[in-house]
Amino acid sequence: MTDLAIETAGLVKMFGPMRAVDGVDLKIPVGGVYAVLGPNGAGKTTTIRMLATLLVPDGGTATVLGHDVVREAAQVRARVAMTGQFASLDEDLTGLENLLLLSRLYGYPRRAAQERAHQLLTALDLDDAANKQVKAYSGGMRRRIDIAGSIVVRPDLMFLDEPTTGLDPRSRNQVWEIVRALVGAGTTILLTTQYLEEADQLADRIAVIDHGRVIAEGTSGQLKASVGTGAVKVRVADPADRDEVARLLGESLATEPVLESDPASVSLRVTNPAAVAGALHRVGEHGLVISEYSLGQPSLDEVFLALTGKATEPEVPV
Repeated sequence: MTDLAIETAGLVKMFGPMRAVDGVDLKIPVGGVYAVLGPNGAGKTTTIRMLATLLVPDGGTATVLGHDVVREAAQVRARVAMTGQFASLDEDLTGLENLLLLSRLYGYPRRAAQERAHQLLTALDLDDAANKQVKAYSGGMRRRIDIAGSIVVRPDLMFLDEPTTGLDPRSRNQVWEIVRALVGAGTTILLTTQYLEEADQLADRIAVIDHGRVIAEGTSGQLKASVGTGAVKVRVADPADRDEVARLLGESLATEPVLESDPASVSLRVTNPAAVAGALHRVGEHGLVISEYSLGQPSLDEVFLALTGKATEPEVPV
């Protein structure tokens, strides 16, 4: 047995002259949720496909639960499951029929297959839709039935590739609860997501990938601390004063102000939160009025922008 669910060293994947994955090094422990963030085209989906044995690496090494993804692909497949961005079930079958089919393919006897299918439908709150065709399911229901199909036999490791893309907040929260339940039952989750709040809510550790490389890794708190110990957000009473307030705060705190989309708001990363009071006092001395302010840790969105210079977008698999 190994205490690492996944270990990669110098993992590379080429598509013609393009290095989609360019030397990725990962050490992901057994248990919990490990999130991979990255902008569109960063290589997240390609990395997962190699780890799931769907693509063969062009360089480096990767082991999943102690098995080499190239030499021992069958052993890897026996212990993992993967759920992508789109439902992979037969849409002309009902939810129950899909789960019965998968259960039988996994070797369940007929009665045990019935029991397992109904157990999953109940656990994922799909009882009322059991006899509906999957093509009639809502987006949230499709994600849940797809996850159900992936856990007919509970995997030791599950790859979730942007599982909540396009879902409404209620459906997203339902998927989050399923993820937490899987972890509680002993499954390790490798999650890619375009939603930074999702990584903040679920992940024990996070890797940020850009241009096929890991550029930062750690807990959410560690990543936030890497771009400053705090962030101050200020809203001025008169939007016409914002530029001057931003200049004064930037000088006082020795950091670059960020003008928010709100025409009255400005934010700054700070390394010395104790200096904020003096900076605000200086603004007041110049006769400028601040209507509200807040001081806290940088958000994961601010971390991501600082590390990559861009916002997250849905990734187009390559």
